[in-house]
Amino acid sequence: MHRDMDETIQGWPYEPQPGEVLAREVRARDGRMVIQIRVELGVLQLEVVGRPDGTRPHGFVTFLDYLRQRASGRDQTPGGKVPSWRMAPEHCIEADREFVQYYHRRVAWLALHQFEMALLDADHTLALMDFVRQHGIDDEYIASHERFRGLVLFQRTQAAAALALERRRPEEAIDAIHEGLVQLAALQNAALGEPDRSEPSYQALIEQLRNSEQQIRKNFAVEKTLREQLDEAIAVEDYERAARIRDQIRDRARR
Repeated sequence: MHRDMDETIQGWPYEPQPGEVLAREVRARDGRMVIQIRVELGVLQLEVVGRPDGTRPHGFVTFLDYLRQRASGRDQTPGGKVPSWRMAPEHCIEADREFVQYYHRRVAWLALHQFEMALLDADHTLALMDFVRQHGIDDEYIASHERFRGLVLFQRTQAAAALALERRRPEEAIDAIHEGLVQLAALQNAALGEPDRSEPSYQALIEQLRNSEQQIRKNFAVEKTLREQLDEAIAVEDYERAARIRDQIRDRARR
């Protein structure tokens, strides 16, 4: 049995455009679907269900699930107070491994235009970041992950907007972009007071989302979304109009 990847690599040259992720979904020998990502020295193969490496850390679907169980299962002190649980060094190593795996799969899903799957993986990464922020071993470790929160939020926003457009809901795409812009602006404001941190350019991500919003408005002739109209009605205390718009939003959500 051949164990090398010569045939796979030769039939799939590594010739990416700048910023391009070379990914494909293929069927394995046992019939399951897997993702393959072409890298310079070979191919990465990821599972599409559960953890990308196909393992079950400590019997759990993901390492985040295991960490949550550890944090929730801590003993109470004699006074009844719950002590603050902290990740151990070995937990940090395993969490970092899961961060990297989900990063690779998330960018692969985006490249494959599998936006719903990209959303799920982005949400997992953000949930893992939230856990690390609360239970991380120290500030340095927490900061090493927080510096990527903006990028994950940006990619999540891209996926949410693209999924809405795929479903022919341009207003929802614009609303998703607005939500992402608010979150990125909050991160940008928080980073202003910490100039020594190695932060990504939030402004560049914000500008990309704003450009996407303008393109959607132009292509689909959207002046104001229902949520924007609702905000305006509330701002001028036109509550009757606001109630009508809320009904429209609920009706649209049921479709």
